[in-house]
Amino acid sequence: MTQLYIIQILAGMFVAFGTGSNPPLVTDKVYFDVNVGDEPVGTIVLGLFGDTAGKTARNFLELASHKNGYGYKGTKFHRIISEFMIQGGDYVKGDGSGVGSIYGGYFDDENFALKHLGPGWLSMANAGKNTNGCQFFITLIPTPWLDGHHTVFGKVLEGMDVVEKISKTPTDATDKPMSDVVITNSRTEPARDKQIYVDLSNTEAS
Repeated sequence: MTQLYIIQILAGMFVAFGTGSNPPLVTDKVYFDVNVGDEPVGTIVLGLFGDTAGKTARNFLELASHKNGYGYKGTKFHRIISEFMIQGGDYVKGDGSGVGSIYGGYFDDENFALKHLGPGWLSMANAGKNTNGCQFFITLIPTPWLDGHHTVFGKVLEGMDVVEKISKTPTDATDKPMSDVVITNSRTEPARDKQIYVDLSNTEAS
């Protein structure tokens, strides 16, 4: 089966980082408890931008909450590239070849309003135009060559140190981690009333 890969278009690598957009509001928080092998390494707290990318954020939120009886709990970060990104979310196959969403399969690219400005941005993995499903990635560096190809819909609010630990997991020649990196628990929390905005002028993760 075809694995979902993040498009790496080097030609756009030096595009300017500015977006001219207003700071996105965090509408919901998602908490991922993570183990590397048998070792708990901490919790990643993700802020979702439900007003900026509502359809995409809703898909992620419902998969994180297991509202429909399936989702991210027990899934793996199946692809890790140091100094680039960590990728996970395949609750169907577990290896990057699975496709699923709360919408029944692929759904269209919602928008490209936000950019991959630096470490900690949460974005959809895909296999090309309008092939979004359940898989996502978290950036480790600015990745402007992905702008216009992947929908950014959230950001790491806490636990970037956990993301960095995951990124240091040894991998094989296909970028598969040698030890299982598992989301052992996943939970959600409404955040709209907390009025948390993400500063787009700050390219570092919180």
